[in-house]
Amino acid sequence: MDDLTAVRELEADVPPLTDRARNEARARLLRAVHRETHPDGVRAFPRRLALRTAIAATATAAAATGAVVLTAGREERDGTAPQLAGAARLLHRAAERSRTDSAHLPVPRDDQYLYTKETTTRTYLKGGKTQRFTDESWLSVDGSKPSRYSYYGRILDEPPLGEHQVRWPPTEYAKLKKWPTDPDKLLEILKVRAADRPEADRDAYLNACLLMRGPRVMPPGLQAAAFEAVAQLPGIELDHHAVDALGRHGVAVSHPGLAFAFIFDPKTYAYLGLRQEGSKGGRWVDGELRGGQKYTEVKGVVAVGVVDRIGQRPPAGTVR
Repeated sequence: MDDLTAVRELEADVPPLTDRARNEARARLLRAVHRETHPDGVRAFPRRLALRTAIAATATAAAATGAVVLTAGREERDGTAPQLAGAARLLHRAAERSRTDSAHLPVPRDDQYLYTKETTTRTYLKGGKTQRFTDESWLSVDGSKPSRYSYYGRILDEPPLGEHQVRWPPTEYAKLKKWPTDPDKLLEILKVRAADRPEADRDAYLNACLLMRGPRVMPPGLQAAAFEAVAQLPGIELDHHAVDALGRHGVAVSHPGLAFAFIFDPKTYAYLGLRQEGSKGGRWVDGELRGGQKYTEVKGVVAVGVVDRIGQRPPAGTVR
């Protein structure tokens, strides 16, 4: 399926012009400006950003995996306005789906745990060997109790957050409740510092990915706002041939030169999981990752919920 055909299918049931449509038009204009002001394509990926993306939820967990993230090679893409408009439209529809789904999720108490179960497949580029893991996590809602993570089959018990320990993005539900659900305001937070920095858009995309690697039970509207914030970024692209770790076919949204991509169901627009590229055993030389076993990794969300203790799982019918 080519990009134009896919966009026409996405537009088949689009109503007359709305405020959201006008916002998408504005996003397309910003992307056009971006292409004119950055004709040479992808800039160098700062080392500090690559290291930050290696952190899934905590520095401890990232160190245990022995993996670091590398930049994705830029493929030949259409890059036309219809393709970019399709990416923004997909994200807006995913946001609408997220708002519907979040209305059915419980609001956790501070003494509870956020439960997530996901499947990961890692395929090494050399030899094509594929590993498969099913991991679960129990994250203390307010950070005051021990948490348990499972990464690539390894169980990690983490003590309560110390007084001066800060996760970024936050994983505590109470802190996330203070984040704005207005996509424009959220985008400014995701950019971290001055929005006019050359790497601000890249920062925003990476931080949105890290946010999605955190607890899957978020305050209502926050995940939707994150998708709508990403929809405003210049250069986002579509991949109509994505498959998540559960074998579900989807459509991926990515940012040029970065190793992460969001995967969505092409019919329901539900968020399915995250795709990334990485290297096991690589090392940094002059700002570039060299050596190691390069791989493509895809995650698929199986279930999310709220429970009272580590080891407990949500009752059937209360999880995704």
